[in-house]
Amino acid sequence: MYRAPLDDLRFVMEHLLDAGQLAQLPRYGEFSMELAAAVLEEAGNFASGVLAPLNRKGDEIGATWTAEGVKAVPGFGAAYQQYVEAGWPLLGIDAELGGQGAPHALISAVEEIWYGGNMALMLCPMLTRGAIEALLLVGSEQLQKTYLPRMISGHWTGTMVLTEAQAGSDLAAIRTRAVASGDHFLLSGQKIFISYGDHDMTENIVHLVLARIEGAPAGVKGLSLFLVPKYLLNADGTPGKRNDVQCVSIEHKLGIHASPTCVLAFGSEGGASAYLVGEANRGLECMFIMMNAARLSVGVQGIGLAECALQQASAWAHSRVQGRAVGAPDATPRTINFHPDVRRMLLTMRAGVEAMRALALYAAFHLDLARAAKAPEARSAALLRAELLVPIVKGFSTEYGTELVSMGLQLHGGMGYIEETGIAQTLRDVRITTIYEGTTAIQANDLLGRKLGRDGGAAMLSLLKDADAELQGLAGKAAGAGLAAALEGTREALNELRNATEALLKWLPSAPAAAFAGSVPYLRLCGIVLGGWLMMRAALIASEQLKKEGEKPYWRSKLQTAGHYAAQTLPQALALSRIVRSGGAGVADADPELL
Repeated sequence: MYRAPLDDLRFVMEHLLDAGQLAQLPRYGEFSMELAAAVLEEAGNFASGVLAPLNRKGDEIGATWTAEGVKAVPGFGAAYQQYVEAGWPLLGIDAELGGQGAPHALISAVEEIWYGGNMALMLCPMLTRGAIEALLLVGSEQLQKTYLPRMISGHWTGTMVLTEAQAGSDLAAIRTRAVASGDHFLLSGQKIFISYGDHDMTENIVHLVLARIEGAPAGVKGLSLFLVPKYLLNADGTPGKRNDVQCVSIEHKLGIHASPTCVLAFGSEGGASAYLVGEANRGLECMFIMMNAARLSVGVQGIGLAECALQQASAWAHSRVQGRAVGAPDATPRTINFHPDVRRMLLTMRAGVEAMRALALYAAFHLDLARAAKAPEARSAALLRAELLVPIVKGFSTEYGTELVSMGLQLHGGMGYIEETGIAQTLRDVRITTIYEGTTAIQANDLLGRKLGRDGGAAMLSLLKDADAELQGLAGKAAGAGLAAALEGTREALNELRNATEALLKWLPSAPAAAFAGSVPYLRLCGIVLGGWLMMRAALIASEQLKKEGEKPYWRSKLQTAGHYAAQTLPQALALSRIVRSGGAGVADADPELL
């Protein structure tokens, strides 16, 4: 059964990020580490007591399509209502809107817990949060007044409706049309892959839909964003007549069976009533508000499921008796955690999860600084760093998270391939995270083309300079703690990332195809190296805490995982850097007809 990794989440927030400093900023004046600890504990109780017990059931039964609408897995609706009644949807909502105003760092930590407990269910409120943010930033006063209160409370849910069968990730090819009709539009078209596009857990669903106003320019510059409710509203604001939007089917998927992935048909009976959000023909800009929020959350999904797999693998390794351990003094059968390669796998999984967690919360913390820092230049610098890190967190944490879950299944041996151990479901569920909200290649293209390209790599090179200066300043402490070699290896990896960054910046204007051919290895390089820097920071903190508190198992564990990461994961940076720096000409020049 899943248990929230409270010790490590608190460590990252309190020691690694020093998130308590947020209380010095007016926006987060009510925040404290004591409050964060209490919230994380309650989130852990909700995950282990409510979410996790439904996870297997959701996988086995799955959401069900009927002509009247999609039916949630039995128990999911009640669990969602508990989520709403406990006030969880209000956690990150600003106080002036009735929320608790928690910082992003805490929200991301809570999200990891929930995704580890039951990702299929907690996808629903994730999408609603993105819709809320889009309406807050670009929605009209009337739309905000009409829809936000019930969405903020969690009584109505929201969706993000982009994809069409013929378009895929090429949003320029969207065909869904909107025709003006008085004070609103009539929308017609079909969308696919709409997570929680229909369900019976709430009384209304608010769709944010990309469509093209009749006569708009071709391509993405002609897309607009519309709000399309499942039910139109009565004069008193309550749901009334059904809008002209229907779920015509749900997909049969590899994983997350309890999350309905819907095909939505708009306008089968003349046109779905739709309301323009933001300016006409600027819909993609509005939709990116939702997409960017979702991308950080999906990266956290990869971490949550990798943590779940780690717990499954560790429990199995400590209970499964099989064979004599190599080097043991006798032939007594031992549990498999004594076998060297099983230890390697457990160490790799634990170190990887801790590195990804640290990097994701570091990115979320900089989103907080971007919103709340007192000086404008500090807010600007924090925003640039956070935006740089979001595609890395999304791409790296989902790709590496999937690898680590697969490793956990391997550790189970043949029993991992059997449904009863549970880890097969974890592997099937985590696999989608590398695909939705933008595939890994889309994240890598964003990192290279937008984030590096917009400022000539200044944000990345500034981050690398800060990280290296920090480690250089800690060299004395590292030597005293026996971590000198690990620290030097981390600095070497930072230098490899710097060299790879400079090579890509050189090729972008002159050989863009070759540069983009190396974008995915570059994204992984960023994740491996930046995770290694934070693991080195964690190891030095753990070493200091051991001196203060004595031989506590948690601090010894931090040193053990950081040492393993430095020895067996971080050296991958050397190979990845070489791949990136060698250029992607071989890929760019390859004949597609021969592939």
